Order: sequence, then structure tokens, then C-alpha cells
Amino acid sequence: MKVGVVLSGCGVYDGAEIHEATLVLYFLDRAGANIICMAPDMEQMHVVDHRTGNPTGEKRSVLVEAARIARGEIRDMASVTAGDIDALIFPGGYGAAKNLCDFAVKGVNCSVKPEVERLIKEMHAAGKPQGFICIAPVLAAKVLGSYGPRLTIGNDEATAQAIMAMGAAHLTAAVDEIVVCNKNKIVTTPAYMLGPTISHVAKGIEKLVAEILRLAQG
Repeated sequence: MKVGVVLSGCGVYDGAEIHEATLVLYFLDRAGANIICMAPDMEQMHVVDHRTGNPTGEKRSVLVEAARIARGEIRDMASVTAGDIDALIFPGGYGAAKNLCDFAVKGVNCSVKPEVERLIKEMHAAGKPQGFICIAPVLAAKVLGSYGPRLTIGNDEATAQAIMAMGAAHLTAAVDEIVVCNKNKIVTTPAYMLGPTISHVAKGIEKLVAEILRLAQG
């Protein structure tokens, strides 16, 4: 089974959340999945000093930074189609809301990067499962809101309201829980939207990966 993992850089404040991404890779590998890491070939919105939380003024590539997590084995998202994979998972981190889309800046009025939107739509049209972790469910809400997907980001009221404004339904969930939208084959879990630590986050991500693999097997 081939499972795509979309990385939005490297680091919680400006890219992919490293714990979440690593847990996804670990649980997929443990299950024997063939993992295809990918990222859009684009410049990050900004680079953040993770010690201070402040932007540095540097410029970095989302694809190059994401390759750090993938140990160099990564593809430009533009080269991947729904025909190449059986399932797709989006770890969270601010990169999902800053690089894959601009939700962090524009909220409900955000736009999703073309290659990201294309692949989400292709996977949905093909009836293949997709997992969205932490803040990443905003991508599903924006791209697939017209299909009324059931999603969770935990219990953050402002983000939940935005998700509903984009057409999705939001369900409150704990960090160790998942929400499964069987109609749209979407699985979500709050992860570090709730935290507080990696061991708690791992419980929900483990369930998400297992459910994505189950759905992919038909």
C-alpha cells in the first residue's frame, strides 16, 4: 500500500510539526506501508526562530526543509497524482496554515495552494482516504467544504467556527480520539491542537493511521 505524506516544511512554527510528522511515518512504516513523502516546491511564508518564536527574515524552501524530515526521500508534490497513492495524510504544524494555504493570515477567506488543492480533490474524486492532523483539517474544510465533511481540530472555538463557515461540520474530540467521515473518507485528530505532549498526541495519530489504512483496503 502506498501512502502519501504531505510535509509543509520542518518545524512547528513555520513548517510541519516534527513530532506529528514523525509519528505518522513511524506508524505507517510499522504497518508495512510504502511511504511517499512530498511537499510543494515553493518558498515558506517566513522562517521562525523556534527559540524565540520570532521571524528571522531568512528565506527557505518548503521542499528543501521538508526533505530534512523525509531523510532526503521526498517528491515535489506537483509530480504526484491520486493514481500514485492509495491514501494521503497531512501532518499539522503552522506550515499547514501558512505554506499549504494562508489560513493563518486570512482565516475563512484563505486560499489553498494549487498543487495541494489539486491532489486533495483528486483523492476525493477517486474515493481514496485522506487524514488531516492538528490544524490541517482547515485544508479539507476549504477544499471539500461543499461536500460537508465531518472534521475535528479538538475544541478551539474560533477555528471550529471557521471550519463550519467553510461548509464542514466540526465535532469536538479529545487528543486520543479521531473523527471519521465515512461519506468523504476523511479522518481527523486534534494532536497538538490539544497536546500536551508527544505521548498523548501519539494515541490519536496511531488511531488515524490505522483507520486510514483500513479505509484504503476497502
